Amino acid sequence: MSPASPHQKALNHLKRVDPVMEDVIARVGRCTLSPRTEWTHFDALVRSIVYQQLSGQAAATIHGRVLKLIGDGADTPGRIVQTTHEDFRAAGLSNAKARYVRNLAEHVLDGSLPVNSLHELSDDEIIESLIQVKGIGRWSAQMFLMFRLGRPDVLPELDLGIQKGMQKAYRMRKLPTPKQVLKRGAKWAPYRTIGSWYMWRILEVD
Repeated sequence: MSPASPHQKALNHLKRVDPVMEDVIARVGRCTLSPRTEWTHFDALVRSIVYQQLSGQAAATIHGRVLKLIGDGADTPGRIVQTTHEDFRAAGLSNAKARYVRNLAEHVLDGSLPVNSLHELSDDEIIESLIQVKGIGRWSAQMFLMFRLGRPDVLPELDLGIQKGMQKAYRMRKLPTPKQVLKRGAKWAPYRTIGSWYMWRILEVD
């Protein structure tokens, strides 16, 4: 890998502190993780709610319909609360997701979720702020930290893909518990996001 890679410092650390990770990096290859910077934080959170538990193409289709209803940008929360539940259902959202999107907008409008300044908060503060919203749990908040904000030291211990990747990489007989994931990944700090990315990718390698 080129020394110019934005992840080179993280990879050097991971390989130094964890021989298993050194093998995983060699097998997977270059880290291509980069945060999604298009749209606003709010738009990214709406997208994350729409995409929950759906395949990529189905989610993209529904997300496209939702965007036609509410648009994007600074006025989106206001447009959401003016959109009927039936219109969201017609766009393909489940009852629950229609409520979640509205709840997100309400938290932003009443000031309880400082969505435009989330990037100024610590990881823990962001998680605490986001899990107030129905439909955004710890896992979704961690995905926001990793893929929207590019925070370097996030380990989603509840993620099944991370657990399966760790089981494969470390040749564990059983799927690790969230507590075991955190314990084994502790040595990756302060680059646990990159370690997590490799746990997902190792599942794609024979």
